[in-house]
Amino acid sequence: MKGTFALLLVIILIVTYFVLYQPVSAGSANSWVEKSPMHVARSGLGVAVVDGKIYAIGGTTYSGGGEDRYGQLPSTGGVVGTNEMYDPETDTWVFKTSMPTPRAEFAIAVFGDKIYCIGGPGGINEVYNTKTDTWENRTAMPTARWAVQANVVNGKIYLIGGFNFDDSAFGGSQTSLNEVYDPVSDSWTTGMPMPDATADYSSAVVGNRIYIIGGLSSIPRSNINQIYDPATDSWSQGALSPSGIRYCASGATTGVNAPKRIYVFGPTMKLWPGESAGSVRVYDPATDGWTTGANMSSPRFDFAIAVVNDSLYAIGGYNNFPTANGLPYSSSIEKYATNEQYLPFAYGTPDPSYDCIPPKIQVIFPQQATYTTTNITLDFTVNESVSSISYVLDNDTAIEISGNITLTGLTYGAHNLTIYATDNARNIGVSPTIYFTIAEPMTQQETLPSTQLIVGASAASVGAVVCVGAVLFLKKRRSASNSKNTV
Repeated sequence: MKGTFALLLVIILIVTYFVLYQPVSAGSANSWVEKSPMHVARSGLGVAVVDGKIYAIGGTTYSGGGEDRYGQLPSTGGVVGTNEMYDPETDTWVFKTSMPTPRAEFAIAVFGDKIYCIGGPGGINEVYNTKTDTWENRTAMPTARWAVQANVVNGKIYLIGGFNFDDSAFGGSQTSLNEVYDPVSDSWTTGMPMPDATADYSSAVVGNRIYIIGGLSSIPRSNINQIYDPATDSWSQGALSPSGIRYCASGATTGVNAPKRIYVFGPTMKLWPGESAGSVRVYDPATDGWTTGANMSSPRFDFAIAVVNDSLYAIGGYNNFPTANGLPYSSSIEKYATNEQYLPFAYGTPDPSYDCIPPKIQVIFPQQATYTTTNITLDFTVNESVSSISYVLDNDTAIEISGNITLTGLTYGAHNLTIYATDNARNIGVSPTIYFTIAEPMTQQETLPSTQLIVGASAASVGAVVCVGAVLFLKKRRSASNSKNTV
């Protein structure tokens, strides 16, 4: 009887373990889940992820239009700077401070706690601080472009291809430019141009390489897979996409909750009204091979993809609907506020190669000591390649840096310093906090009065002794004289 009870208890414990502690089942992988939509429907927007929150910025709300047998149809909306933040944990959206310059089809990237929105007329570079909910202007890109993507590798932002502005009928021509922005120094350099000039492409980063897939290149809907290695400033080509891709978006899983893959969402061609725009193509950089995933629930064009913990969110976009004459270029446009979450293949199973070890930071200088200078060298090492580095002085706002620097103008008194480094797998390393003091040095003028005081005090002491001695001597002589007179 006891043996039967013990066996039953073991079975209950095993079942409880598998129910409560197993990762997300494979049955939920390669599937779509509808989430709360944005407040403002738009396409051509940029999305970025900071601290697990998704920011949807800019885009266009243009809707309607088209033409029927009676002429042009009315339209509404236009380009906006709207900024909404989505919290996946609560499935809610809130408005944030709008982008100062309304734009669509710009590039967007994250470095540290800041979101960089780059491109459009003048190559505007506006930066959003997620901690303070404020915007600032930074140095504009050297060559103004649109329909360009931004990718971050080792703390640098790469803007490759896109349309430049010209006097052509379309208003711009695709380019092969590769311009590199350093957010720490607020400066631009150039990299090796892309072999095949491309715009309206999809891109993602895996293993510190930038993958540029499809777009408008030498053909209207390319299937070229161009791969850029920033470390060697060189290009190679991966396996071609199964079909041409344009007006799409992509995101990469990092290995934390799913195998490392690039997911390309959206149309494989410019579709005629009524055709599906929701195909999903999946690229494996390790095998250089392609597969397909479950189609999007709401087919759309010109939407954006955000990746949070290896689940992907397809946000915004538009679709075409035929008007009375049924011609594709006479269709009416409808904007979407749609937000759908895609769970990738093998979701809930970390990639065996996933790096879960945070970088190690060693602070060489300063040490826990007292210094007499207000300019202190910050000297440290990190044991691996990282995507961003920052330091926090005296529990203030984090300051982004790219390496060793000099801290200038420190105040007298006690200070504390901590360094943070994020590696390419998004692991965050934290240094030990260093406590040090800046002491005000004693100058010669400051030390002289005290020396004089000591000398003066010594002289006064000697003088007092001499005076006392003299008094005693005179008293002694007067006493001796009185004695003689008495005798």
